[in-house]
Amino acid sequence: MAFAALSALAATTVFTAPADATVFENRISVRQDAHIGDDDTVTLSGTYVCEDPSPVGVQIATALAQDGTRLGTTSKREVICDGQEHEWQSTASMRFTKGIHAGEARAEARLEVVRVGSGLMPRAIDTVAQDERIVELFDHR
Repeated sequence: MAFAALSALAATTVFTAPADATVFENRISVRQDAHIGDDDTVTLSGTYVCEDPSPVGVQIATALAQDGTRLGTTSKREVICDGQEHEWQSTASMRFTKGIHAGEARAEARLEVVRVGSGLMPRAIDTVAQDERIVELFDHR
């Protein structure tokens, strides 16, 4: 009986993690240069690492702000969460945001976990990593 109690205690000790333990590593970075293409699109890029074993969606959301104009987008490509570093690139049309130009701008990238409810609508979107910095925007038009 003492052996059974000791085994139960050992099992709880081995399998119980502290409340503040971090199991997954998620990070994202924005490169310091961004580009305006000849097709009037803005491209941001960088790297990310994510680990997410559950079957939920992961996306990269980006934004560029300059002189009171904000341009945002979410990734169209699949985000791979395997614990390895991957490249990301996000392109947004300036069709309705003509105020973006060459020069300094504030860029932001967020790695987001999308939890879907019973329908197709997201139940919750949680930011698990974020980077924000001043970038230099180059015009290639």
